[in-house]
Amino acid sequence: MIITPHVTVLNSENICENFSIKIKSKYLKTDENFNFKEENLIAFPPFINSHDHLIGNWFPHAGDNAPYKNSHIWVEDMKNSPYYLERNKIWQYQGNFDLLNEEASTLVELGIYKNLFSGVGYVADHMPRQKSEYYQKYPITIFEEYRQAHSIKLGNWWGGSTIKKEWDATNSKIPFMIHLNEGIDLETRSEFKELEKMGMLDKNTLIIHAISLTDEQIKKCGNLGVNICWCPVSNHFLIGQTLDIESCFRHNVNVVIGTDSSFSGSINLFEELNFIKDNFPEISSKEIYKMITENPAKIFNITQPQITNSKNDSLLILKKKESEPFENIFHRNISDIEFFLFKEKPLFGKIKYLTPFDINKDEFHFFELDGDSYFVYGHPENCLEKIESKLGYRKIFPYLPFK
Repeated sequence: MIITPHVTVLNSENICENFSIKIKSKYLKTDENFNFKEENLIAFPPFINSHDHLIGNWFPHAGDNAPYKNSHIWVEDMKNSPYYLERNKIWQYQGNFDLLNEEASTLVELGIYKNLFSGVGYVADHMPRQKSEYYQKYPITIFEEYRQAHSIKLGNWWGGSTIKKEWDATNSKIPFMIHLNEGIDLETRSEFKELEKMGMLDKNTLIIHAISLTDEQIKKCGNLGVNICWCPVSNHFLIGQTLDIESCFRHNVNVVIGTDSSFSGSINLFEELNFIKDNFPEISSKEIYKMITENPAKIFNITQPQITNSKNDSLLILKKKESEPFENIFHRNISDIEFFLFKEKPLFGKIKYLTPFDINKDEFHFFELDGDSYFVYGHPENCLEKIESKLGYRKIFPYLPFK
């Protein structure tokens, strides 16, 4: 199978026109050749969402008193939100975060499709480490090799070891994720110094949010190789401001982008990118593209997502609307995805792209979207039915392409 879009972004430094992308998949029919030459389309490697809480992707935002001085205040306020209480009818925290039980799995699956329907092939689920089965269960990759702490103030209230034990288990190699400086008061401003005293600033450290870091602290991150995950939609809702991104560029910090959960963050990665484009026009589209591909690949120790001259098992094809290639990641919606292939499996797209694959149709859901016929791997519609049966009414999630 060969797909030839008008433009192909092999990586941030290599862009081709009319590049024939050879497809590798064990699901392809062996006795037929399929060639798609497509105008007004552009191909990218799959995207990476560097911060999400898959079980927390309820809608809409929870918490009525934003902006808050820090996220810890929001956590308490959130618990009284009608949307949080609504979510609790499906699953609620009762002393552990075992995400393999049936109720939790329904919510996690929603989070998976939130990401899948915005071209995300890899997601960092900031949760206590789960059993290996959890990381093998879903059609996109949830990063498994990491350690974490919720935050300096709350420690690992949700599970896992102490912060020090979690850090020690990384051997300074696998990523260590922690919410840090998610606020503007003295309490959260002091967190960076505390993490520094604990000796946890290193090349494998991924600081989530970093809203109140000073220029000098950001410079220290650049010098030490500390990574920062930027979640501006969540930051602006919760706190009213965000990371000093210009300081990060000045000091060569490796910055990546995350959506956070939709309880506080964006609907999906498309909305996150739109917010950045509209509010930070000074950042080049190429630099933003790197924040959802090449930059996080360095942290999570995966091969850089790219399209190559050999056979490719993953790619994302979008409608081409802009002449500048990287501008095509902005102001997208679900129907702008033409085809999404990930690790040999067709995950989502127009029906015609499924023709070359020898698949079990029972493993897919088929639906209409903006006048076209689409497929998606799995059955997200079943999640909606389970939720409806628990709530007694239909719940709409804007990151799903059907009601």
